[in-house]
Amino acid sequence: MKKFKELLESDSVYVFDGAIGTRFYDKGVYINKSYDELNLTSPDLVREVHGEYVANGADVIETNTFGATRHRLKQYSLEGKLHEINVKAVQHAKAAAGDKAFVAGAIGPLDLRIEPYGPTSLEEAKEMFAEQAAALDEGGVDLFILETFADLSEIRQAIEGVKSISKLPIIAQVQIQTDGKTVFGATAKMIAERLDEWGADVIGLNCGVGPTHVLSALEEMRSVTNKKLSAQPNAGLPRDVQGRQFYMCSPEYMSKFAKRYIKAGASFIGGCCGTTPKHIRLIADSVRAISPRSSRIEVRDSTPAKEKIAQAQVEPVSPLERSNWSRKVAQGEFVTSVEVLPPKGVRAKKTLQSIEILRVAGVDAVNIPDGPRAQTRMSAQATAVLVEREVGIEAVLHYCCRDRNLLGMMSDLLGAAALGLHNLLIITGDPPKMGPYPDATAVFDIDSIGLTNMVNKLNHGLDLGNNPIGDPTAFSIGVGVNPGAINLEEEIKRFEWKVEAGAEYAITQPVYDTEQLHEFLNKISHVRIPIVAGIFPLVSSRNAEFMHNEVPGVRVTQDILERMRQASDKSKEHAREEGLAIARESLEEIKNVIQGVQVSAPFGNVKYALKVFDVLDSFSEGERVTATTAGIEE
Repeated sequence: MKKFKELLESDSVYVFDGAIGTRFYDKGVYINKSYDELNLTSPDLVREVHGEYVANGADVIETNTFGATRHRLKQYSLEGKLHEINVKAVQHAKAAAGDKAFVAGAIGPLDLRIEPYGPTSLEEAKEMFAEQAAALDEGGVDLFILETFADLSEIRQAIEGVKSISKLPIIAQVQIQTDGKTVFGATAKMIAERLDEWGADVIGLNCGVGPTHVLSALEEMRSVTNKKLSAQPNAGLPRDVQGRQFYMCSPEYMSKFAKRYIKAGASFIGGCCGTTPKHIRLIADSVRAISPRSSRIEVRDSTPAKEKIAQAQVEPVSPLERSNWSRKVAQGEFVTSVEVLPPKGVRAKKTLQSIEILRVAGVDAVNIPDGPRAQTRMSAQATAVLVEREVGIEAVLHYCCRDRNLLGMMSDLLGAAALGLHNLLIITGDPPKMGPYPDATAVFDIDSIGLTNMVNKLNHGLDLGNNPIGDPTAFSIGVGVNPGAINLEEEIKRFEWKVEAGAEYAITQPVYDTEQLHEFLNKISHVRIPIVAGIFPLVSSRNAEFMHNEVPGVRVTQDILERMRQASDKSKEHAREEGLAIARESLEEIKNVIQGVQVSAPFGNVKYALKVFDVLDSFSEGERVTATTAGIEE
């Protein structure tokens, strides 16, 4: 039998198999099981499915290992059987293929978010792909097929992982949506350029959508690469019929598109979800009836992908020009802000009146939390727009990852830029179970590190997929940091990643232990960006105990706890005054090592919060008094 590399040198068109999972489901294996484990528990069934595709004309069949990476197998407590599952899968496929078909080692995505949009590093991802590839290679595959990837950075690690252990050919396939782009916004041309640059031997598309959308994308890909192309679409988009999902494209319909794929330049054609041996039989008939293209289409644009990204980028707006807050932070000036919660209902009058007090007093900005403690309030973005338009003070918009998927975040951020908001504090967000609606679901597509990367790209005029968006956004990028984190080493590592991702300043959790803050600042001196300290004036002993015991990362010293206990024993007024005194003392002790302060307004009382600023030489006490006695309704 020929080596698969010889097929890459010919002008013939070859047929891949169809869906393996669909056939397992048809034969009574339900989706709550690990289909990869069937290599061990149901070897006859696996060989039977492979054999059906070989008998119906497949030139290449894929191993039943789409989810046989360590993380995916761990979900079924099968990670210890990774090597055995992959090796057995190759043996079953080869037994069915005989000398009639090649065997491709199938590798799918990790089902993890990798950097810059998740905690898994590129190197960790590469190692997981290499681990599976090594087992498939040991089993004796003829080639590797990487399929159904949506994130180009992830498939790059898959390519590098395979290349680190084998010199066998690699087919790399990405899934697109109905708009012809990946979920991250990468176009068909960009997909082809990247996979070509990273060394895939065959470049293609699979899963996701039906034949029509794949054809349109193939035509675009052909224009920018001379590598061979592959197409394995779903049998259309699934439809719900009495509670079951059915793929509606008939074998005859799929076979018509096989001819069109050949005309578009595809050399490898098969099927994905919903395709059966009948589909592959008619696709094979169509392929064998048509003479393949004898000439290669010339690449019309040979500009390397990295250069194209650089060309697409526009000059970002200088931090000095984005906003007054951004300018002061960039120039090293001390900034002041007060955190005010969005209103609970649709009327913002009272909230805006209280913020007017801050403007008159000369505070630089008002911080607007995003769903604080997972509570239902007016959106932070809407509140920030009202604040800037109706009060005339800048807002620092907290934006969290909890409630939105990637596309929703992109839309929100573009909208915020269009509405004139420029100051962001990027946070991961409190889980819903902390709030009054514990049955609400969280999204957490990415964390604050990934979101920082996203905003930094927007500031360079690029979307998630490195596609130009026109004018760049002009966000001042702030992040949260926790000097009192239980795992301080992990917190520092994450802070380093945030700075690397593009963070320009950081706001801390409330500071009550000033020595702890000093120690933390020393430990991050190698990646120091402007630090704005959080100050939350305590109002009672109970409040102090809550902050210490129930707010993650906040440490209230025993001395402060005792002071608040004694003051609370006297009266509520004594407790509030003691809380103010503690807040002023804390700010006095740290003001020379920070570049700003964010004071929270307990129970929305901004006059109370303003009193903390008394220890700042740069803050006018006269202005504060004028503001707090101006008769503005609070």
